[in-house]
Amino acid sequence: MLEYLLIAVVVLVVLVIMMSVKIVSQGYRYTIERFGRFVRVAEPGLNLVTPFVYRVGHKINMMEQVVDIPGQEIITKDNAMVAVDGVVFFQVMDAAKAAYEVSDLYLALMALSTTNLRTVMGSMDLDETLSKRDEINARLLTVVDQATEPWGVKITRVELKDIRPPSDIVNAMTRQMKAEREKRAAILEAEGLRASEILRAEGEKQALILQAEGSKEAAFREAEARERAAQAEANATKSVSDAIAGGSAQAINYFIAQKYVEAIGSFATSPNAKTILFPVEATQLMGTLGGIGELAKEVLGKEAPRAPVVKPSLPKAGQ
Repeated sequence: MLEYLLIAVVVLVVLVIMMSVKIVSQGYRYTIERFGRFVRVAEPGLNLVTPFVYRVGHKINMMEQVVDIPGQEIITKDNAMVAVDGVVFFQVMDAAKAAYEVSDLYLALMALSTTNLRTVMGSMDLDETLSKRDEINARLLTVVDQATEPWGVKITRVELKDIRPPSDIVNAMTRQMKAEREKRAAILEAEGLRASEILRAEGEKQALILQAEGSKEAAFREAEARERAAQAEANATKSVSDAIAGGSAQAINYFIAQKYVEAIGSFATSPNAKTILFPVEATQLMGTLGGIGELAKEVLGKEAPRAPVVKPSLPKAGQ
């Protein structure tokens, strides 16, 4: 009988020891209660808890966790209906507060995120909700993190997974985007044509400037050539005049003969002359020169050798 009693005592002691040993896994914290009152937090590893007096109250996950925000319809500031869903990432920083400050942490986080999501997006236009996701995430993160601070929870990230406007708004946005792109293309095309016309006008202007400069240069060269020719002719005339003043009958003959030949040449180059019958013989030209020489002698009062007069010989009979 005594042996059975000892065995029962040993078994009871073993059971008490087993009930006293609590192994806490890494990433978790256990709250320890004494007669239902919180006394401490059991850290990861081996913990001894007196049975029947102390017990484990809550097992708190201290790792970062995620809560899905269920899809919901939100009315924006410009009365557009959009469907939104997202996720909230959080981490428990104080196990005791997470266990005893809120009854259901996950349900509270979901409700808090949903209501604040409606508040944030309801204050924005549809275009802002579609283009400013980062701003929505930041504002929602700030609001929810401040609200959950008394619970010992840290909100690490808030992300919107999808924003779905109604199909008619999507079609209108598609048409608007297409019209905007066509408008942009038309503007770019017009700007290209304008730039092309400007470049072409600049090229024509530069060509005209260069052509005017070339014409100016050519006119200057032509005028300079005419001036040089006139100067040369004036020099030649002066030389002949000096020779005449010096009593040179040969200079007079040369000057008159040159002008006579030029006068005859002008008949040949006349545009109205088709056929010219102008019998000129060498003896007549020489006679003219001789007569001019006689006139020069009378003017100058000097003797000048008479130019020989060649009489034309008539052909004899029988020749």
